[in-house]
Amino acid sequence: MSQLTLRRGESPHTVKELEDLAFELRSKLLHLCGTYEGAVHIGGDLSSADIFTALYHYGLHVDPADIGNPGRDRFVLSKGHAAVCMYIAMAMRGFFSYEGIVETYGQLDSAYGMHPCKVQLPGVECSTGSLGHGLPLAVGMAMSARGRSEPHRVFCLLGDGETGEGSVWEAAMAARSNKLGNLVAFVDRNRQLMTSFAEERVVFEPYPDKWAAFGWNVVTIDGHNMAELVDALDALPASDSNRPTVVICETVKGKGVDFMERNLAWHAGSLGAADLDRALAALEASREKESV
Repeated sequence: MSQLTLRRGESPHTVKELEDLAFELRSKLLHLCGTYEGAVHIGGDLSSADIFTALYHYGLHVDPADIGNPGRDRFVLSKGHAAVCMYIAMAMRGFFSYEGIVETYGQLDSAYGMHPCKVQLPGVECSTGSLGHGLPLAVGMAMSARGRSEPHRVFCLLGDGETGEGSVWEAAMAARSNKLGNLVAFVDRNRQLMTSFAEERVVFEPYPDKWAAFGWNVVTIDGHNMAELVDALDALPASDSNRPTVVICETVKGKGVDFMERNLAWHAGSLGAADLDRALAALEASREKESV
């Protein structure tokens, strides 16, 4: 059976294997952050690592060897500053090499920029980075698929901070109005903005109720619990249903590295050799603690 037509319940990966892949993704993120001289948006990358793993290794019907297949699922990274996490997840899935990311990230003319560019990197569906734009783009893709009677889904990953943008809610209203059951939004609800905690600047709560008020099917999970992520993907309504779904993932910014977790200073940063060793040791300790 091809990777493209693989059904979620027939994934070659167990939950434990997906957890191991998420750990590997975080390790690779830290190594890149430790070798790149500029800043990496490491906090939001770490908070979304489990989501990326669940999508690229379980939820998305895509084939790295056939990236133009019209039957593929589409993925839009609305929180474009988490591009490094997406690049590494894609590399681990087989789209390209991790070494290529490390060697050229952030350099002039590199395919691996701080924000994703579909022109530079085949396999990326949308160029994103201006917050609040990803969901409107995903709505357009879902409407196009619905108009062509194509059964694939469109997935979009947003940060909770960017949902303070009016364009997000215009898109949310349009999605329900056009009965886009083929649209699935994941929200990385890490409750931090760039320089403050979310509720200090923008009152988001009651957050699930806001999505429900726009007519969406709302699912709230622990975004670091791989079993819950898998269950949420398995339980998605049929793509020809008439209500879009939002999966609100409660997460921790900097997840897995104790000195980064919920620390505003690590929205973005770089690691020296000593800090890299410290971060990797913290990640390993976190893994051992969670496995007990």
